Amino acid sequence: MRTLATDRVTTPAEEPVIHARPIVLVHGTRTSSVIWRRQVDALERSGHLTVAIDLPGHGRRSHERFSLDGALAAIDDAVDSCPAPPLLVGLSLGGYTSLAYARRNEHKIAGVVLAGCSTEIKGKPLAAYRRASGVLSRALRLGGPDWHVVTDMLTALAGYSPLADLRGTAVPVWLVNGRRDPLRLDERRYLEARPGTRLTVVPRAGHDVNAHAPVAFNRILLDALHELRHRGGLALA
Repeated sequence: MRTLATDRVTTPAEEPVIHARPIVLVHGTRTSSVIWRRQVDALERSGHLTVAIDLPGHGRRSHERFSLDGALAAIDDAVDSCPAPPLLVGLSLGGYTSLAYARRNEHKIAGVVLAGCSTEIKGKPLAAYRRASGVLSRALRLGGPDWHVVTDMLTALAGYSPLADLRGTAVPVWLVNGRRDPLRLDERRYLEARPGTRLTVVPRAGHDVNAHAPVAFNRILLDALHELRHRGGLALA
């Protein structure tokens, strides 16, 4: 899912100049790029080139096995396809992998929005996530041949500390969580880890905050883009 920005001008050399900052969207576990439909529609209307990727083990790449290295490579391909450093947006697993990417490649991106991933994913929180995933799968009958992606994800992120990466990240960071999201246990620790990080808690929304409150979530993204425009002094929104 990728669309070119519409607000372009042409130079005498016939080279397009992009006036809207690109955005890369990274989904969570056992979903795919299609979860971003409401965001893609809104961002396209605002003239932003938008790239919504499928991580290994998901969507068009469901035949692959998930790994952190594979996820970082998928994000890197999307970032490299953009004409300017994009705003990187990740939900849940996509948030953790986006943060890991930002820490290692901050020179390639303008900022990162982390949704539904404000919890250290090790020890008791990781065990709780494993139990919650099982309960959700049984309740919604989500179990199936692709359930291995959850095991792959838990294995790939075992021992990973988002707080450590957050402390070392220099790009602007926005945190977005639904008020009913169980994975917002460490919001305050995240804010303390990196001064200047902004947190928005969306009322009446759960873990999938972009789907539960799409209008509010889209507004947050557009506000972040507006802030980046004034931070960088670039001809980008």
